Formats: sequence, structure tokens, C-alpha cells
Amino acid sequence: MWLYRIYQIFIMLPLMLVATVVTALITIVASVLGAGRWGGYYPPVVWSRLMCWLAWVRVSVEGRENIDPRTSYVFVANHQGAYDIFTIYGWLHHQFRWMMKKELRRIPLVGYACEVSGQIYVDNSSPVRLRRTMERAEAQLSSGMSVVVFPEGARTWDGSVRRFKRGAYTLAMEFSLPVVPLTIDGAFHVLPRFRRFPRPGHIRLTIHKPILPPAEGHNLAELIDASRAAVVAPLGHE
Repeated sequence: MWLYRIYQIFIMLPLMLVATVVTALITIVASVLGAGRWGGYYPPVVWSRLMCWLAWVRVSVEGRENIDPRTSYVFVANHQGAYDIFTIYGWLHHQFRWMMKKELRRIPLVGYACEVSGQIYVDNSSPVRLRRTMERAEAQLSSGMSVVVFPEGARTWDGSVRRFKRGAYTLAMEFSLPVVPLTIDGAFHVLPRFRRFPRPGHIRLTIHKPILPPAEGHNLAELIDASRAAVVAPLGHE
């Protein structure tokens, strides 16, 4: 175990830092030059796979046949830990943008790279700012992009799946887009929110069949419940 910790401190973490800086710079340059659609997705895909490889994390995927790369979706996933991001970016194989907490904008270089590449910062500090957030999400969806949301709002403390918030589902209803539940299993073992260093492990990403939104807005709760049930089912403990 101590050999792995030495590897983490002197090899893994420096390489991760360099990879993150290089990826952010490539994304920024590509976005400024008008290639934000490419820069906001493909460099992070390589970065995410590298982050898993360096931490000795293996990712397997089930259900990729359930989605069409030419279709826009609202993806909703449980949030076990930091490696959820690498798992989805690296193995979903679908062009998308994140809906993420506004606090992440403060991360040096990375926050700006996310902004210029079209990632969506969620600001619910006031009704006006929340509406602007929804407008940015609507602009991405209307251009044929998909979005990925963690409807729990934050990483779990104990591995359980918390209540899903309704923001992502409102977008799906407004644009009549299919909701695709994603189950992430194993990321809580690799790097939960109360640990600083990742552990080797195996993360399983399950892509469920799309759920079409109901025609009537008052059935929003049914859409939320159906997608959460799909996410929880492979976990086997809820």
C-alpha cells in the first residue's frame, strides 16, 4: 500500500496536474478559435480516460446501444464521487455539455475552460439568474447538443441515491427530449467526497433506455420517479 501511495504522490498526481492544465489550455484555444463544440468534448474525453488509467481505475459500460449519437438527450446520473465525471466523459461516447454548480467556475483555468466551451453553470441564487441558466441550457439543446445532469445536486455522503431535483426534467419536458438514466456503480469506492486520494477500482456505467417525457406537465413527478427507479435498480441496495 505504501508503494502505491508513493506512486500517487510522485507520479500520478503530477501527471494528473499536467494533463489537466494541458487539456484546459487546448479547450480554451479551440473554443476561442470557434471550435468549442470539438474542444469542449474530445480533449476532455482523452483527459478523463488518462485520469482513470493513472489511478488504476477500470471502467466497463452496458447499454450503449440504447442511445443514438444523432439524438439529443437529457442524461441524469447518480453522483457517487469525483470519478463520475471521468466515467461519463470518457465512456458515454455521446456529445454533451454539463450542467454544473456555479462554484466550479472558481477552479483556476479549468473553470474558464468550461465556460468558454459551453458548459452550463447553474446559478439558482435568484429567479432571474436561474432563468438565465435555463436559457443557456435551452440554447445548447436547441443546437442539437445533449446535457448531463446530476439531479441529486451534490455527491452522496454514504453511497445512497438521494432525492432527484426537477430542473433537468423541466428542460426535457420543454423540449420533448428523452431522459436517459445513467447508473454509476463503483465510483464511491474509488473516490468519495470525504477522501483526498483515489483508490484502484472498477466502475460500471449502465446506460438505460430513454424515457419519453409525458405530454402533460403535471406528470413531471412520474418522469422523475421513473428515471430514479432506473438509476437505483442496478445498485441493488435501495
